[in-house]
Amino acid sequence: MTDAYTSAVLLVGDRDEELDALLDRELTAFNNAAVGVHEQRALSARVTGPDGAVIAGLTGWTWGTSAGISMVWVHADHRRDGWGGRLLAAAEDEARARGCDRISVSSFSFQAPEFYRRHGYVATGRTEGYPGDASDVHFWKRLDGPTIAPRLRLVAVVDYPSGHEQAVQRYEDDVLALLPRHGGLLEQRLRGPEAEVHVISFASRAGLDAYLADPDRAKLRTEIGDLAPNARVLTVTEI
Repeated sequence: MTDAYTSAVLLVGDRDEELDALLDRELTAFNNAAVGVHEQRALSARVTGPDGAVIAGLTGWTWGTSAGISMVWVHADHRRDGWGGRLLAAAEDEARARGCDRISVSSFSFQAPEFYRRHGYVATGRTEGYPGDASDVHFWKRLDGPTIAPRLRLVAVVDYPSGHEQAVQRYEDDVLALLPRHGGLLEQRLRGPEAEVHVISFASRAGLDAYLADPDRAKLRTEIGDLAPNARVLTVTEI
């Protein structure tokens, strides 16, 4: 045991800016040496109003070919003005200009996970147990290829009228066969004794609307008459 160990003092407290700077400097040096990459830079974007006040901002980082978003904020008076998406696009463009091919971000479940999904980010995991029964959702997106918009995903529960299970199943066979013409995809079909469950996705809301309005679908419902099932439909997202 060294003299430094026996004489050292351990202090626990709140924010320590000097310690933050020291740890950032030392860990950055260690990390860069470990991977052989020394191109680590801060990343920021801000929006200011006519009076110079900040109305939206983003902070993050780039490191080699990777980028990350630390914080995104938009003033409550401007959250319907599209600044969040513009900040995100600006950060992604700057990351590409620096040679990055991927970007990551985390969002608490009460913040904006759907915002990131809409902009092509894919959930890779989540950490549970935060205050208010919240979770932290972790996202990732490639920057070196075409952006793939998240699909609209639905779960439909179709009940069988007692004694007419086969007729309804044949009807569902025919109706589900119409999905591809509208960009729809039957991802999963589960069958039970009293109902079946469909997991369906569409490239867009317009595809779903076109499927629902398909005249062939209406014709099939007319042909089956009173046996036409009323499905319980939920819009769902990956978690």
